[in-house]
Amino acid sequence: MEMFQYDFIQRAFLAGAAISLITPILGLLLILRRQSLMADTLSHISLAGVALGIILQVHPTYTTLLVVVVASVLIEYLRMVYRDYSEISIAMMMATGMSVALVLMNLNRNATNFKIEQFLFGSIVLISDQEVKMLLGLALILGILYLIFRKPLYVVTFDEATAHTSGLPVKWISIIFSVVTGVAISIMMPIVGALLVSALMVIPSATAIRISKSFGQAIIIGIIINFLGIFAGLTASYQLDTPPGASIALCFIMIFILVTVVHRLITHRR
Repeated sequence: MEMFQYDFIQRAFLAGAAISLITPILGLLLILRRQSLMADTLSHISLAGVALGIILQVHPTYTTLLVVVVASVLIEYLRMVYRDYSEISIAMMMATGMSVALVLMNLNRNATNFKIEQFLFGSIVLISDQEVKMLLGLALILGILYLIFRKPLYVVTFDEATAHTSGLPVKWISIIFSVVTGVAISIMMPIVGALLVSALMVIPSATAIRISKSFGQAIIIGIIINFLGIFAGLTASYQLDTPPGASIALCFIMIFILVTVVHRLITHRR
């Protein structure tokens, strides 16, 4: 195709392939743990890291990583404190993160306006070679961790009490999972934007759950849906000159609607 003659398109599709391997694993686990809003919360909290980095004149990625990792640990701590009301941790940290971000932006308005918009909306077509390498490295590390710890993760996700009785370090597994999720979001945020990163995490996995019969099958279907949605969104963005992040999110929504309708028709026929 004509668009593949451009280096930035090649980088965008390569980044999309890496993201397609990352988000289904994290997204499915977040949904099953009833923490779908955690991705949205961490993406908003990461804006505080961006603003802090600009004020300190440090690359925003480093301060964002620090802020998001600390926030991930705090979310997990609050989730354990309010065990029967785990959504409280999400609400509290989202409010805190957005408040800190707004205060920091107000302290240095002129320097943060452009940068904050860039991190809010992102653009996968502006991704650099270094960011592509970071995504590919993250995909590789996450894939290896999943293959090694998939069984403990499976048990902890579905029944923490049983996992604790079995001798699994439930607390540390949960904390590490939250931290890894935060790291993934902070790396993806400049690429797809804070407003859309949760869509990449949740929608494909939610679609996969509709038609899958097992945990592993949901991961595989989620990866396929991610590939289709990201590649279709990038192609549509190039052809129609629309924002790439929004185009990708809309493609995911259309895939979800299509899968839901077809699945319902097949179910009724049976």
